[in-house]
Amino acid sequence: MPASRRMPPLRALEAFVRIVRLGSAKAAANELGLSPSALSRRVGALEDFVGKRLFTRQHQAMRLTDDGQAFYNAVSPRLEELAAAVESQMEAGNVMRLHLGVPALFAVARLMPRLPELRKLHPRLHIDLDTGSQLDSELGDSIDAAIILAKEPDPALHAVRLSDNKVHAFATRELAAELGEQPDIARLSKQTFFVSTTPPDSFDVWKAGMGLEKLEPASVDHYDAGPLLMMAAVQGLGIAIMHDDHFLRGTASENLVRLFGVAVDSPYSYWFVCRPRALEARPVRLFYDWLVKAAI
Repeated sequence: MPASRRMPPLRALEAFVRIVRLGSAKAAANELGLSPSALSRRVGALEDFVGKRLFTRQHQAMRLTDDGQAFYNAVSPRLEELAAAVESQMEAGNVMRLHLGVPALFAVARLMPRLPELRKLHPRLHIDLDTGSQLDSELGDSIDAAIILAKEPDPALHAVRLSDNKVHAFATRELAAELGEQPDIARLSKQTFFVSTTPPDSFDVWKAGMGLEKLEPASVDHYDAGPLLMMAAVQGLGIAIMHDDHFLRGTASENLVRLFGVAVDSPYSYWFVCRPRALEARPVRLFYDWLVKAAI
């Protein structure tokens, strides 16, 4: 039997990989639930093990050396193979379950079409979806992680921005033709606008972006679900103010169009959030790594 090799410190390897992938020692420490000094000790232990300087330290920054980059290129794929090999040897019936909070329309428009990729990659990972409101307040209780639409998540949470967002105004083709190609306050003031209750200031954001701060419409009706906004617009009842995933291409009426051909930048973004310690759980980690790479 060949002599066994010394195994590198796996927690130190994990810390090293997280720093490289996140591009920040601070972000890696937050993700792993470590203090900066504890993270530094793990990296130091790995450098002692391999006998090479993997990072240069400059104030609060850690930058890969040439040896560090070569080490990452060699080790990172092997770690993924190791994780997959261990997972493949577990009992087939040993399901890993993730309780995920996600806005319903984000789930339908972005997440669900990509889930076959995740299932193929991790067949034992199963996801329970919760589409309720105030998802971040349920973290650590009924859900393990969440995707939320927010300006800035709670700083106590581990948070990664997934994508920026836009605000649109949609109406039927007939109504759009009546309103014309350029925004006119006199015409718009006669309309009913349908606005989501979350986020509550979408209409103000759209007005500011269009230079229509003084617009006072006939009515602003609030709905708590994106499909209701869309259906109100489809029925010709008025103008729906919707974020990107409120408008489901392929499922909405072909008769809906974006007014004036303009989308306004929103202060809201989609974020992945969880309690920092939750990333130590295998289901959360697998989903998080896939989500970031998939760039949904």
